[in-house]
Amino acid sequence: MDPNDLKSVPLFASLRDDELKQLAQQAEDVDVREGKQLITEGRFAYEFFAIKEGTADVSIEGNVVRQLGPGDFFGEMALLVTDRRTASVVATSPMRLVVLTAGQFHALERQLPSVAAQIRTAIAERRASIA
Repeated sequence: MDPNDLKSVPLFASLRDDELKQLAQQAEDVDVREGKQLITEGRFAYEFFAIKEGTADVSIEGNVVRQLGPGDFFGEMALLVTDRRTASVVATSPMRLVVLTAGQFHALERQLPSVAAQIRTAIAERRASIA
């Protein structure tokens, strides 16, 4: 993955060039088709996703609760808090995603504390909005 490609994701935009290079070595650039089920509520978590292009719907118990687009990320709550997915996510258009496995995500959290702090803030905000 090209490190400069990661700058399009706000979560990674403030990283230094060496940090972007480090992240790019671990992350995968994945294309998915419209209609692809990316996450299924209740299942165990194995990946973290950041959207470079495209849109997706987030649903809880079958009800769409949020729409995601470029710059948004998802999958972090189950990796850091619950072990299981708290929602389902389905692509509503073709998408380009940055994908990190659970192990890569945890390494990112340790190596790049500024990104980890942004992710934890997002978790707190999302949990508050669900409660």
